[in-house]
Amino acid sequence: MTKYKEIKGTQIEVVSSDPSNPVEGQVWYNSTAQAVKGEASTATGAWATTTAMSTTRWGGAASSVSPSSSAIMATGAGTANTESWNGSSWTELNNVNEGRYGVWGTGTTSSMILFGGNDPGSSPTASGDRASTELWNGTNWTEVNNMGSVKRYPAGVGADSTASLSFGSFNGSNKIANTETWNGTNWTEVNDLNTAKSSMAGVGATYTAGICVGGNVGNSPNVNGSGETELWNGTNWTEVNDLNTARRDQGGCGTSTLGLVFGGLKPPGTWYGVTESWNGTNWTEDGDLNTAREITGQASGTQSSALACGGINAPGTYLNPVEEFTGAGAPVVRTFTDS
Repeated sequence: MTKYKEIKGTQIEVVSSDPSNPVEGQVWYNSTAQAVKGEASTATGAWATTTAMSTTRWGGAASSVSPSSSAIMATGAGTANTESWNGSSWTELNNVNEGRYGVWGTGTTSSMILFGGNDPGSSPTASGDRASTELWNGTNWTEVNNMGSVKRYPAGVGADSTASLSFGSFNGSNKIANTETWNGTNWTEVNDLNTAKSSMAGVGATYTAGICVGGNVGNSPNVNGSGETELWNGTNWTEVNDLNTARRDQGGCGTSTLGLVFGGLKPPGTWYGVTESWNGTNWTEDGDLNTAREITGQASGTQSSALACGGINAPGTYLNPVEEFTGAGAPVVRTFTDS
């Protein structure tokens, strides 16, 4: 039998604990664990449960382009509360001015915008829908100019509170295809989505390049979710390849060429943990969430490092579990056995 030393020119290193920063292909013997270990890469991405939010919520807004080590979570059904994430724990901050659900947010932990939504507890009519917009400066929320129309369950993309894109929604009677851009002061209507929908995911790090993914189409609140994906180039929407699993109310983050969507609902009561990654052309299934649920706007991060916060997976049951995603190709320590 060929020995490791004959192949590598050295013996396996004996250590009492795993190296803190091993490299791909490195092998060692852990004398404490009495096991041979090595550094490899994950074949698919994986979700790990981390510290839960202080507040249960659903249909809230997250700082979409923040890394998974930092995020802002604001409002949502049952709360006006804002919380910040530092990679290990949550801290309560100043509340939004108007608590709501079915809202969307884009931006960073120090420069964020949230828009649209519906009054918590209101009936499913247009009377409770909002056109209001609030900006976050790292300390406080400030109400600014309204959107052009009331919107419940919109989605959006954008880098900060000065430049954002909102698209789709439900106005209490119908799904709408309306798209608006925000320049830091006002909203301006631009070209519509090809298909009117609400409860979709927005994926993109800039308001000039993003994708609208999945969603609720038709005027019934309990139609099956969509798999449709539309690409925004700064001027127009173009239909591109569909998701593998059609759904609505999924979370999304990343860019228009490296995106991630996860969770979601197929009405009237099938919740998904399914995760799919986008390479600019096609969707590929990845590692599932540990807790199947609707995430909606409560997602932040990138394709390789994402955060899924709270949500809902039963009528009226708001959640606070948080999961962190590590993308495919990330380093992982493997233990070797004789089998």
